[in-house]
Amino acid sequence: MPLYRRKVVRTLLAQRGGLVAVAGLGSSAWDCTDAGDHALTFPLWGAMGSASMIGMGLALAQPKRRVLVVTGDGEMLMGLGSLATIGAQRPENLSIVVLDNERYGETGMQKTHTGYGVDLASIAKACGFSEARIVRRSGEIGPMRSRIYRARGPLFFQVKVRADTLPLVLPPRDGNILGHRFREAVLGRSIVNR
Repeated sequence: MPLYRRKVVRTLLAQRGGLVAVAGLGSSAWDCTDAGDHALTFPLWGAMGSASMIGMGLALAQPKRRVLVVTGDGEMLMGLGSLATIGAQRPENLSIVVLDNERYGETGMQKTHTGYGVDLASIAKACGFSEARIVRRSGEIGPMRSRIYRARGPLFFQVKVRADTLPLVLPPRDGNILGHRFREAVLGRSIVNR
């Protein structure tokens, strides 16, 4: 039985300390906001397919911080080439969690390629990720969280979740506000105001 996406995200982001999170377009951003609107979460409004590359850039620029990308299968499929770039760069502090409901949630719940058997975790592994696997059971969530916060990456987890339509929990929509608060949270107020 597939997992509940918001329960997974709440578990990953609870007591997160300085973990930086990039929330992919649509449901992933809503899931992260449902777990608590946080200055260290950068939700995407648009830019489908870019979450993993933004996460990689942050991981390389901030090597002492843990960086987590939370995205969906549709967005990951759109940015599939990013896995090769991440595999080549090998940022040790980067983890990607793909919430895979096998659907394009933004356009009417059409089936994605993962619904036809495409294994994103195997693709990530072939691209050079340190660890890449499919997560299907609730008992795997705690160990996955532990790996995200402690293990040497890059890490990739394809989490099979229910194809539910959930109430929207929207992050702020103003890109200037989101960008400014995120920069300030990552770099500190004194650096941003120079």
